[in-house]
Amino acid sequence: MKIATTMSYSGGFAQSAAAVVDMEKAGLDLVWVAEAYGFDGPSLMGYLAALTERIEIASGIMPIYTRTPTLLAMTAAGLDALSDGRFSLGLGASGPQVIEGFHGVPYNAPIGRTREIIDICREVWRREGPLTHEGPYYQIPLDPTKGTGLGKALKIIAHPVRPRIPIWLAALGDKNVELTAEIAEGWLPLLFIPELADRVWGESLAKGKAKRAPELGELQISAGGLLAIGDGEDVIKVRELARSSIALYVGGMGAPGKNFYNDVAVKYGFEQEAMQIQDLYLSGRKAEAEAAVPDEFLELSTLCGPAGYVAERIAAFKQAGVTQLNVTPIPVGDQTAPQLIETVKGLAG
Repeated sequence: MKIATTMSYSGGFAQSAAAVVDMEKAGLDLVWVAEAYGFDGPSLMGYLAALTERIEIASGIMPIYTRTPTLLAMTAAGLDALSDGRFSLGLGASGPQVIEGFHGVPYNAPIGRTREIIDICREVWRREGPLTHEGPYYQIPLDPTKGTGLGKALKIIAHPVRPRIPIWLAALGDKNVELTAEIAEGWLPLLFIPELADRVWGESLAKGKAKRAPELGELQISAGGLLAIGDGEDVIKVRELARSSIALYVGGMGAPGKNFYNDVAVKYGFEQEAMQIQDLYLSGRKAEAEAAVPDEFLELSTLCGPAGYVAERIAAFKQAGVTQLNVTPIPVGDQTAPQLIETVKGLAG
């Protein structure tokens, strides 16, 4: 099992990058770099590529609506070259609030667009000839009747380091997860509870894997949560830090009826709690929404406690098919984040 983390931006990017370098020395295998609506992800990942030597660097995620499919392919190829083949392309649809609210782009057909984007990226990287694609959402070159008519089929000038860069998809809905299991190298679920995951996604994963090409290999899964290891009460209390993010996603990331994270909480069996969290959060009562997050949800989606307990949580994630434990290390006392990474790597085996 590989050990990953999502890069923190607290304290500034240079400080966060230095922390990644220290964790790399302690055995960290991969770092996910988010984009959302802050600084662009590729600039930050290029900076990391220059500072690191071994660690894999992955976009977690680049939204599919914010760049053309060809630019996504070019960006991934560039980052893969800068890192000497250490890059993975994490893609996701994000949500209407960000895509339409911040980028001013219609949020439509996420599943169909994702499939076409992946096909286009892989064709660009293979570099077998000029790029051509004729699909419902993307036409390359552009249909002459929709532009100047001067478009020409081109092949990427640069030579990608690899003809196949791993693609991970952030997916939660049934059809998105099924697509992920069919065509992507890896899956990035959020709010993952290993004991309940099969109830939510088991059928979708099975349907997708039934159509999966053998050359893709086994589907990789990255999931985890807050990590704190020790015997004191302060370690157990670390899981409380997850209340705000769970409340944000379940309660505030979307409108009623259009919140993918709320849907997941409902499918887990927290239907009444999910409704309450959303009502409270959207009415501006965020502290009450956080308090409404079930303790069980907190415990099962984190790894906080004595080493033996954390080892049991790791075993639960493994049993659920997780191949990459994605942790946010929270040092307690005189611990350091690199020490936590070293310890959890030993526990994961």
